[in-house]
Amino acid sequence: MSAAGYSPPSAARGPFLLPARPEPIRLDPAATALIVVDMQNAYASPGGYLDLAGFDVTGAAAVIGRIAEVAALARAAGMLVVFLQNGWDPAYREAGGPGSPNWYKSNALKTMRRRPELQGRLLAKGGWDYALVDGLAPAAGDIVVPKIRYSGFFHTHLDSLLRARGIRHLIFTGIATNVCVESSLRDAFHLEYFCVVLEDATHAAGPPYVQQAALYNIETFFGWVSSCEEFRRALASNRESP
Repeated sequence: MSAAGYSPPSAARGPFLLPARPEPIRLDPAATALIVVDMQNAYASPGGYLDLAGFDVTGAAAVIGRIAEVAALARAAGMLVVFLQNGWDPAYREAGGPGSPNWYKSNALKTMRRRPELQGRLLAKGGWDYALVDGLAPAAGDIVVPKIRYSGFFHTHLDSLLRARGIRHLIFTGIATNVCVESSLRDAFHLEYFCVVLEDATHAAGPPYVQQAALYNIETFFGWVSSCEEFRRALASNRESP
């Protein structure tokens, strides 16, 4: 299925069963949100922060297309779509100074200290690096939530936005599976959300085993793991049910 020329189907009828690991999970579209984590040039485009920091971003292009398809399906089914967008003010005050562990662990900050010519370019609000990728522009009704740390729940209004809409189930997509996706999902688990990650709509920062380790943690301890195709089939079956 291609995003180009895609015609959204009619809305889902109600709760449906999504095949997943370690077991299927029942979702109600009206109480479910699709979370798109940090699909920004910084993380998904050649010349972005991850690329400049030495991480392999070649797998991100396929993820962009899959998320676009999943987002169209989610909207058509009546689900809320939320984009998380990571970064800081151009002076990096929000990133924290030497008194913050983020100053030491953020690879973007470390890369700029190592390469001063990049100062002010990486993950700075208003810049190309911070912007969402062209293939994933938010649609009318979608919500964009800025964040300044890995988790989408840290010092944001995400929890309030979800609870005000009666959201109990979250479907995660995005980058990086082992960092911002997993951090946000873990926080959601502790806030009593039921969380699913679509494994082929995520991309990890690091070698292939990092993706598998993150998915193992999620399906064993924090949530459920499914795929874009299972999501598509489950919604199609739900629309066709009497």
